[in-house]
Formats: sequence, structure tokens, C-alpha cells
Amino acid sequence: MLLWLTLATSCQFGKGASYTPSQPFRDYWYNGQAEISRYSLQQVQYGAQNPGEAVLIFVTEDFLTDKQVKLETEDNSGDATSVLKLNSIRRFVTGIYDYSLYSSVFTPVNTEKYPHSLKVTMSAQDWCGQTYTQLNRRGKGYEVMGRSYFEKNVEEDYSFNDAWLEDEIWTRLRFAPDQLPIGDTEAVPAAYAARLTGQPLEPQKAIGSMTAYEGTVFKGRALNVYSLLYPEHNRELRIVFEKAFPHEIAGWEETYTSRGKVLTTRAVRTSLIRSEYWKHNAPGDTTLRQQLGARGF
Repeated sequence: MLLWLTLATSCQFGKGASYTPSQPFRDYWYNGQAEISRYSLQQVQYGAQNPGEAVLIFVTEDFLTDKQVKLETEDNSGDATSVLKLNSIRRFVTGIYDYSLYSSVFTPVNTEKYPHSLKVTMSAQDWCGQTYTQLNRRGKGYEVMGRSYFEKNVEEDYSFNDAWLEDEIWTRLRFAPDQLPIGDTEAVPAAYAARLTGQPLEPQKAIGSMTAYEGTVFKGRALNVYSLLYPEHNRELRIVFEKAFPHEIAGWEETYTSRGKVLTTRAVRTSLIRSEYWKHNAPGDTTLRQQLGARGF
């Protein structure tokens, strides 16, 4: 049995910490499986909607709060807390070449002790080169490290005070959507969005809202829409998810200006499986990929 599963199931959440998640959360997220969803993607870039696909991988694991890495040895278990981790992958084609955007978000389950995510990483690859961004929560703020092939931001190191991270909206809504910011707030754009749209990766004025979904594009049971609007940058993210736990994500839309055109990215879920994917790495396990419907990965 994986160490993170042993610790999480016994509810050990760090030195001197005691926290018990709800039973539905324990039943769904502490059963040794990850949730993997595939989405058909139309991603805005270069003034056009570009075809691609996205995959969201949610799984719980124990996370060292000081080193901010996955716990892998029992000797360090006292410094660990249980997190819901999201690995999100977006791949799309722009003309002759393609993009790959990969983000990881580590959000503690114990939001009373850890009100914000501890770490976010993002890497972007295209035929021009690569960029990498990392945010680490230190004290009551974040340290940011960025490296890029672009001259203007080839090497960035700075910090900012606490604010909501757009990246953590995705994980928080999976177990506590009632805690998402509503009304005027400050939010930091997702690292991948900052890469595509040129928004500064720092706190900005934002407006959060929660409404019932009334459209027909996204499918699911009793869907809600969480929206995060950045009025000064004319960009809005809308995540459509099921109102009832475990709040599966049916898809999302993202509207912003690209080369003078206001366009909308859209991702629509096509499949969802639950799997111990780390155990399925043999050639014969490609049948699980067929079940998921993943093509470009």
C-alpha cells in the first residue's frame, strides 16, 4: 500500500494537527484511486480556436509542508499534511506546431490550518522553447520563481502577499465549493493563463460568482457554474461542475482577447475513469487509455 494512502486513511495531518475529513470525502478520495477525466478542447491562441484535448488527474497524497514535495519516507511523516493534488494537461495544435501546458496544484484538505494551496508548478512547451513557473507558499504569501526562453522574463524571482490562486479554484471546488470567493476579491491568474494571455502573475482585482448552469453544452447532474472575472484584463474563467459531492467537473470556458478578437476557450468532458494509474504502465495497459479516449497523450 502506498504510504500516502496509509497516512491519509489514518488522518495524520502533520505535527500536532488533528483533522477529520467528511465521510463522503474519505470514501471517495482515500480509496487508493485517482480520478481521471478527458475533455475535448478548443483552446484560444493566436486569434483563433485551436483543436486539442485536456486531461485532469485528481488524487490525494501526503505532502511535506516544509520541503513542499510528496512524502515518500516514514521518517518525515510528522511534517506532512494530506493534499488534493491536480495534474492538469492541455495539449493543442496551432498551425504546424503544438503546445503542451502542464500544471500541478497541491491543496491541503485541512483548510482551517492551511487556507491556501501550498504549491503550484507549471511548465509550457511549444516549438519555440520552454517556460517553467513555480509558486511556493511561505508564511502569509507566495514566492514565485520563473524561467523562460523569452528575453523579457528569462529569469524572475519575486513574492506577493496572500491572495486566492486561480489554480487552486479547481481543487477547492472538488471538496469545499462553498469556500470559494464570491464578490470582489483579489486573485492571481492561473500560471498557464498568464503564459497564454500575458496577464501578470500577481494579485489582481477579480469578481467571483456562483450560479446554476442553464445551458446545454455541458452534461451532468444539477450543474453549477463558478465564474472568476478579471475586469481590468477582460478575462473570465467559468468552471461547470456538479453541485453534489464529489463535484465532478463537466467542463470549462475561458473568454479573453487574443490578437484583437474576444474569443472563448471551451473544454467539454468526454469520459471519466477511476484508476490506480501508477500501477498501469505496461504496454497492455493501453486498453485503459482507450477506455479514457485519450488520443494525443
